Amino acid sequence: MAEQTTSDDTLDREAVADRLNDLAAEIRTGDDLRVRVGNKNVTLHPPETINYRVEVIEKRKRFRGSRETIRIELDWKPE
Repeated sequence: MAEQTTSDDTLDREAVADRLNDLAAEIRTGDDLRVRVGNKNVTLHPPETINYRVEVIEKRKRFRGSRETIRIELDWKPE
């Protein structure tokens, strides 16, 4: 059974950088990974090796305007 927790926010660049830094610090500890998703804390159990994927999408539209998206995906099998 899969459980998914999702949160969408609009933040300024500084707040986004802070959240990414917080996530990086959690990963560096080598312990359980605690991630805040909306009003919920999720605890994950990453091993030493983590799969890392980056995807960049650049959409150029004449009438609707351009849009850029970056997706960062980390996944693993818990220890």
